[in-house]
Amino acid sequence: MRVPLLALLAAMALALAGCALLRGPEAEPPDTAPEAEEVRGPGSELERLLDYFQRVKKLVGAELGKEHNNVRLAFTRTRSDFDRVRLAIVLSLPNTGFSDEARALDLLEPMARNQNSTLHGLAFLMSTLVQEQRRLGNSLQGMQQKLDALKSMERSLIEREQAGSKRR
Repeated sequence: MRVPLLALLAAMALALAGCALLRGPEAEPPDTAPEAEEVRGPGSELERLLDYFQRVKKLVGAELGKEHNNVRLAFTRTRSDFDRVRLAIVLSLPNTGFSDEARALDLLEPMARNQNSTLHGLAFLMSTLVQEQRRLGNSLQGMQQKLDALKSMERSLIEREQAGSKRR
């Protein structure tokens, strides 16, 4: 169930990037080169974050651990929203040794609350998806506990039956 949530995250982020393009041209300072504006713009950040997500999803093992360390250090150094979202992406990846949904939510929360943040929409989307991923994980854990309890009861019943048939 967790993989489709991450795929949904990517699809929604693409939609947000498309919405940013529909805003229309914004006033560009006269001395700013188009390349510099493109790198700083919200659409550019969204695109870079989507590319980052696609790249990180393909990493495994030691490469993924190294990436986690690199993005954690980058966020510690810059404290930028861009690196904040990158770290949240890495921390929200399921089935990793460093997966930490609570920390990812803590990272996303300030941007999700601040509607003036250039990455507000993506942070809100990711926050919602990580919360749902967490809810599903808790639900799955509860179901696993119930299944384990049923298996235990079944074993007890089988043992009773076997003990009862030996007495006869």
